Amino acid sequence: MELSKKSDDEIFAIAKPIWHNLVKASNMKDYGSFTKDFSTQMLFGANEVELGKQWANNKLLTSLTEEFNPFGCLRRGLNITVLIKQTSKDIPGEFLGRLVLGEEDNEIKVFGATIY
Repeated sequence: MELSKKSDDEIFAIAKPIWHNLVKASNMKDYGSFTKDFSTQMLFGANEVELGKQWANNKLLTSLTEEFNPFGCLRRGLNITVLIKQTSKDIPGEFLGRLVLGEEDNEIKVFGATIY
């Protein structure tokens, strides 16, 4: 697929449904849906107990709006980091989402996902 050769707009088209799923699943605390696009490497660090603790202790992670705006890509090696402007239903202000995409077994997978 040569992800690294795609334009920002092409990357955004790939990233949007993945990020949308992460937002929706995080708000619902749905581990199976949240991790469905994770790379093997990400699955090792994202066990259900640890994610449950994060959802219980961080209100932002369960109050994300479904509206968001990807605004940039950073290319490093085989992965692409998509920068996303995200808001919350309950916490004022804007937050920075970071979605790291790469290829595994000829599929686009999540190699990192954070929000600040």
